[in-house]
Amino acid sequence: MDGKEGRRTQPSVRAAGLLLGLVLLVAAIALSLAVGTKQIPLGEVWSGLFAPSGTENDAIIRDLRLPRTLIGIAVGAALGIAGGVMQTLTRNPLADPGLLGVNAGASAAVITAISVLGITSFTGYLWFALAGAAVAATTVNALGGGRLATPVRLALAGTAINAALFGYVNGLQLWNLSALDAMRHWSVGTLAKRDPQLLLTVLPLLVAGALLAFALARPLGALALGEDHAKALGTQVRRTRVLSVLSITLLCGGATAVCGPIGFIGLMIPHAARAFAGPDPRRLLPYCAVLAPVLLLVSDVIGRVVVPPSEIEVDIVTSFLGGILFIHLVRQRKVAQL
Repeated sequence: MDGKEGRRTQPSVRAAGLLLGLVLLVAAIALSLAVGTKQIPLGEVWSGLFAPSGTENDAIIRDLRLPRTLIGIAVGAALGIAGGVMQTLTRNPLADPGLLGVNAGASAAVITAISVLGITSFTGYLWFALAGAAVAATTVNALGGGRLATPVRLALAGTAINAALFGYVNGLQLWNLSALDAMRHWSVGTLAKRDPQLLLTVLPLLVAGALLAFALARPLGALALGEDHAKALGTQVRRTRVLSVLSITLLCGGATAVCGPIGFIGLMIPHAARAFAGPDPRRLLPYCAVLAPVLLLVSDVIGRVVVPPSEIEVDIVTSFLGGILFIHLVRQRKVAQL
């Protein structure tokens, strides 16, 4: 670490960065509640939340935008933490739950449950989402070379799995036209028209996955130095890997079950967080938990306003932004040499 990077990760800078992230999160929440097809002044947003009088704006805020915003906060934090864990675990700056097929695996499993097995209840297909995320994560890691995996091999394996699952989903849509509407619900990630009860059901899984990730921060930091160094520091490498995959599965599977697949959040946010927190996951993961909801909520607001009165799903917006970042990363010499 050079002097400049060391200064960037001093405690005062880290604290200031986290405070700035919290301010941005509050601003993003305000935007999410106020901006949409109908613009609502912030004063009316406040009264609609804490002193409702039964107006149309109150109904829009409390029944539509507040649940959408809360879901965005929870799902964004889950995807951001999962991305931080995945990049640290694999030592791969290109790792992302969407890029490595985890979100696609969860979505494909849910669509299978809906189309083939006729399962329509959320509690029924939630477990399919978790299983699909776990199978996809394991498959990509195996195809990428397991312990010998490199960032490029993992990216290629994830791309292959994503393509295969995308073809599988399209095939199901052609085969079962009667389930097309229900399947379209999961083909593109969105925060719109999501039942807040879904969040309440999946929230324990998201919290468990996040707490597990934070508990693993220290051994993950040791593992990022290499297996030999981690073992020398007393880290149980196999246990850390298994529990990390479990954390990623809970976070990504639960988030996908609520909103469908949302890509690139887990890719972009850890890169932004490292500018303030450095590479240590004990400091990186709290930043990811704060900044990821900011990006998701702002992307959702952008999707609401660019083509009024229609909306663009948030996954399309984040994929566009993430694609730009991905191109930038693969052009960097240090990434190409990994």
